[in-house]
Amino acid sequence: LLAESLLPTDRVALEVTGCGWEVARLLEAHVQRVVVVSPDDTGISSARAKTDKLDSRTLASLLWKGELDAVWMPDERCRVLRRRLARREQLMRARTRSKNEIQAVLQRRLQDKPPFADLFGVKGRQWLAGLELPVEERESVDAGLRQIVFLDVEIVAVDRVIAQQALLWPEIRRLMTVSGVNLICAASFMAAIGDASRFLTSRRLVAYLGLDPKVRQSGEAPARSGRISKRGSASARWALVEAAWSVVKQPGPLRAFYERLRARRGHGKAIVATARKLTVLFWCMLTRGEDYAHQ
Repeated sequence: LLAESLLPTDRVALEVTGCGWEVARLLEAHVQRVVVVSPDDTGISSARAKTDKLDSRTLASLLWKGELDAVWMPDERCRVLRRRLARREQLMRARTRSKNEIQAVLQRRLQDKPPFADLFGVKGRQWLAGLELPVEERESVDAGLRQIVFLDVEIVAVDRVIAQQALLWPEIRRLMTVSGVNLICAASFMAAIGDASRFLTSRRLVAYLGLDPKVRQSGEAPARSGRISKRGSASARWALVEAAWSVVKQPGPLRAFYERLRARRGHGKAIVATARKLTVLFWCMLTRGEDYAHQ
């Protein structure tokens, strides 16, 4: 009904929501343009008086003035990959929560650490099954183990589907030529940005993923850099940091960069800076159409 009430010359602006992309898709065929914006970019989220009517009026005013920066709308391939990666992340969190509940039972019962590294491996589960625990604690441990077994199967299934889609993506295979970059990292990166040619420079891509430092400057005082902005896709940023952990263990220029920075700034800042360096490397590889060959 909303789409049919609009004119072909109308322009529509709406904020990013859970169903925002589907609403935009339905309206696109009926209007001149649909602009999807982030609430953080409009100032609406920090407004003192916030109602639907006031927010709509603000969006309409900004759209009329041409001051709205549209969020990039992912194509169908990116949308499907994002949904699968989000489902995998939810499964991983649920499995971690089940493992933490079992660890909490052992802590409550003052149990010593098991004599092996992986508590949830074959030997670890046998050790858990042989523990003498009260009835209610045994029920918690058995239920947690059943959930872990179920979630392991689901994670393997979604990993297989992600791999089948991602390996048909030439850009993902190209990113995996970097030592230490696995399938999930490359897929998360490409699902977040879609097409690297959208970014004219690597600095814009770094800012899009929230790996650029915040800058504060007032009066005649020099500008000061703070922590990273953490804007954009949190899952892609997390995947890049995880990949940086693996990359710095491999010999090469990225490891040398990490070692130099760690000596001056510490491990935490060095690993985030390596993730930023990895983002720049990915942009260069994708825009030039070249695989990684540092030697």
